[in-house]
Amino acid sequence: MSMENLLGLLKIHVQRGVNLAIRDVVSSDPYVVIKMGKQKLKTRVVKKNLNPEWNEDLTLSISDPRTPISLHVYDKDMFSMDDKMGDAEFDIGPFVEAVKMRLEGLPNETIVTKVQPCRKNCLAEESHIVLKDGKYFQNMVLRLRNVESGEVELQLNWIDIPGSKGL
Repeated sequence: MSMENLLGLLKIHVQRGVNLAIRDVVSSDPYVVIKMGKQKLKTRVVKKNLNPEWNEDLTLSISDPRTPISLHVYDKDMFSMDDKMGDAEFDIGPFVEAVKMRLEGLPNETIVTKVQPCRKNCLAEESHIVLKDGKYFQNMVLRLRNVESGEVELQLNWIDIPGSKGL
């Protein structure tokens, strides 16, 4: 990807999974895959845990903020294909719009925008876009689809890149 098309980086902090589905006998060995366009990133596997704490940062290069980002949770299997444990999709449009505002001088941890859960997104609860220490963050809890239970908690953080097109 060339620098002139690059708007910036999106750091996705994959915090934890909550009440994930059982895919092995009594538990699962979950990991998360995040995809956007041709980019594909993965967390480590957490063994035998339905409420895994990944606390891992994955970074996507953003050239078109309208490209949907998908999240897939899998159960790592030794001798067969990894089992699907649900998926979700999220839109960074509202987050990118908030970053573009380039707000300054606000009290720390000001909520810039709220994103409501709706049929079009996988949010389990209201998501806040917050300005903290001069940086924009969005915490989101995604309800997994195509599965009996499970949520994944994420935090988005925008990173400007010197020399890129920028927002």
